[in-house]
Amino acid sequence: LLFLSFSGMVQKLDQKLPVANEYLLLSGGVREGVVDIDLDELNVYARGTDYDMDFTLLVPALKLHDRNQPVTLDMRHSALCHSWLSLRLFDEGTISKWKDCCTIVDHINGATNYFFSPTKVADWFYESISIVLSEIQKKPQRGMPKVEKVEKNGTIISIILGVGSSRMLYDIVPVVSFKGWPAVAQSWLMENHFWDGKITEEEVISGFYLVPACSYKGKKDNEWRLSFARSEVQLKKCISSSLMQAYQACKAIIIKLLSRPKAISPYHLRSMMLWACDRLPASYLAQEDYAAHFLLGLIDDLQHCLVNKMCPNYFIPQCNMLEHLSEDTVMLHARKLSSVRSDPAEHLRTAIEHVKAANRLTLELQRRGSTTSIPSPQSDGGDTNQPDDRLAKKLQQLVTENPGKSISVFINPDDVTRPHFRIDDKFF
Repeated sequence: LLFLSFSGMVQKLDQKLPVANEYLLLSGGVREGVVDIDLDELNVYARGTDYDMDFTLLVPALKLHDRNQPVTLDMRHSALCHSWLSLRLFDEGTISKWKDCCTIVDHINGATNYFFSPTKVADWFYESISIVLSEIQKKPQRGMPKVEKVEKNGTIISIILGVGSSRMLYDIVPVVSFKGWPAVAQSWLMENHFWDGKITEEEVISGFYLVPACSYKGKKDNEWRLSFARSEVQLKKCISSSLMQAYQACKAIIIKLLSRPKAISPYHLRSMMLWACDRLPASYLAQEDYAAHFLLGLIDDLQHCLVNKMCPNYFIPQCNMLEHLSEDTVMLHARKLSSVRSDPAEHLRTAIEHVKAANRLTLELQRRGSTTSIPSPQSDGGDTNQPDDRLAKKLQQLVTENPGKSISVFINPDDVTRPHFRIDDKFF
């Protein structure tokens, strides 16, 4: 929660970030597959050893919110589901501010085009956050969290904060935020979907993002990936609790089992779950005691995707998210999944034991921390652990008690001490 005030301070450094900015907060880190980013450069962090709670924070570097028609992006140079972003879409003031974070293309007719660079934006954001954190550490204030770690993982900035006896991992993702819907996904709206009649189309297509991740053959300095994270939060409202339980169980299994070589992420699994919701009868998916059936179904669907090397993006079906994998890799993972399918209960018990071990480690570290009572450099020696701990638990509660809801955070750069939460249409 306190990191959100850091973003306001970043805005004040060089006024690059939008003044009235809106951040999307997601429970779970990038490594958990919360967003469609699969970076080779991500360092491995373990729950219990490195952190206790993890979140992903999408921070808009640019916003394009003044259009009602479908947004047309420059996809001439990119793989499906990816795009370059020309600053021609923005005003001269924006171009002037962000020139140093662009790649420049000069045309034959003498015109110059500035393409917003995900790698340069990530570099700028990491440097800015480092400056802000350094300033905070020079002038520690009562109640400020302890900065345990700040690392740049490709285009993602990972920060671990010590808040009371809890360690909170934030994966910070600089994004471009759009209102409306991309033209490339327009045909998807014409199909029938499981959420029809449960939520409005306006809720589903309220906005999308470009996230800093390129395709496997793309140009890293120029290529962004389309992300429908805001829509996915809305669609989760329409998924039954038993199917969500099965998804969480399957995710816990594949994170451990299919981590090497890197091929399948929880985002693939979530896409398959959304396709299953479109394919299967609503009456079947609504069965409260069918979690075991759904778990087996998800394993079978994943197996089918691997054997056929085909996992369509839910919003842009013509994009096959497994197309780049080698035959050896998909068959290796398919064989691993066969062992899960033959004894799913045993693999689930193993996954649960991993979670329990991480929780025990967290409790042990918290117990040791409470007995040392050494003030952190971010405190003035007073007893700030209790209020800080409540703050950490409040943030976790905010996310877990609002499943399927869009949690946004507004920051006023002139008063960064007061984050302003919105959960769907309610303000806090």
